[in-house]
Amino acid sequence: MNSREFVEKLLAMADTKINGDRPYDIKVHNNKFYRRVIAGGTLAFGESYMDGWWDCDALDECVSHIIKAKLHDKVSFSVANVSQYLRALLTNTGSPKKAFEVGEKHYDIGNDLFVAMLDKRMVYTCAYWKNAQNLDEAQENKLDLVCRKLGLKKGQTVLDIGCGWGSFAKFAAEKYGVSVVGVTVSREQVELAKENCKGLPIDIRLQDYRDVSEKFDSIVSLGMFEHVGYKNYHIYMRTVRNCLKEDGLFLLHTIGGNKSVKSADPWMDKYIFPNGMLPSMKQISASCEGLFIVEDWHSFGPDYDKTLLSWFSNFDKSWQDLKHKYGDRFYRMWKYYLLSCAGAFRARDIQLWQIVLSPKGVAGGYQSVR
Repeated sequence: MNSREFVEKLLAMADTKINGDRPYDIKVHNNKFYRRVIAGGTLAFGESYMDGWWDCDALDECVSHIIKAKLHDKVSFSVANVSQYLRALLTNTGSPKKAFEVGEKHYDIGNDLFVAMLDKRMVYTCAYWKNAQNLDEAQENKLDLVCRKLGLKKGQTVLDIGCGWGSFAKFAAEKYGVSVVGVTVSREQVELAKENCKGLPIDIRLQDYRDVSEKFDSIVSLGMFEHVGYKNYHIYMRTVRNCLKEDGLFLLHTIGGNKSVKSADPWMDKYIFPNGMLPSMKQISASCEGLFIVEDWHSFGPDYDKTLLSWFSNFDKSWQDLKHKYGDRFYRMWKYYLLSCAGAFRARDIQLWQIVLSPKGVAGGYQSVR
């Protein structure tokens, strides 16, 4: 069996054809694609798309088909996958020295890109689409959901770990009358967040979460835990516990995986989120032992599929204004990132969780908010 026949046989398990006429079928432009993917796994699959070796009219649906068929398990051995796993074992990818790399390589790409792609508040985490007609409404729904889950009250203090461009801080300060300290590892985010939050009781800092020492009434972390790394989960939770008042609440909003791993997908690590990985339920629970009581666990991963499609639509519509700065290969990389992630959420291979934690348990019980 030659390399093309092998790949065609694999794709057939995912009801996907080479050069077929369905939107999720793959159209191959370079016959070296087959050997490259067999040898390089998911890294080669993504890189060959970036290089224009193949296309697909419905990339998100193609990836969803492939993931549902578990093709990754059938070609999981590659130099990239092995080296990625060994690096995760031998080094601490979430150490203080490496913490700022994702800020420099991802979040500092350019504020113009994220302004074009995101909603009007610039929320770069999963929206909450219940009773929402568009992305702006869905993101406001999510921000308000978080505030209500924390039971925020006027005059309280809140720590926002991974504050982005200040979207949550600004919303909570304006709508709920709280003061917020926001920390991020991105210089670009700090610059724009300070501008966005001007005149409000908000302190935006370029700071690693481990360096925060004040006490807060509530702590929130939206889409930052994915950058922590399994070797630092307990350190992260210990830091949060030390910064949270005894009667406070902590809301953790994170993408999660269905099984415990020690490294990320090689393509995602190389091109999008260096040093990141997705935690499992088991890993999160273990990191909380002796520190927190789990009050509420809310799963709404399918909402991320719709969020990512909205982000891609915005990005695609704005591309003519961005292309002179970023170039065609970046377009294919970013398209692959957004739509492959949408496909992964659609296949339920990855999840989105909001978890409410308390130091000693809410007296009388916590009332879940949806």
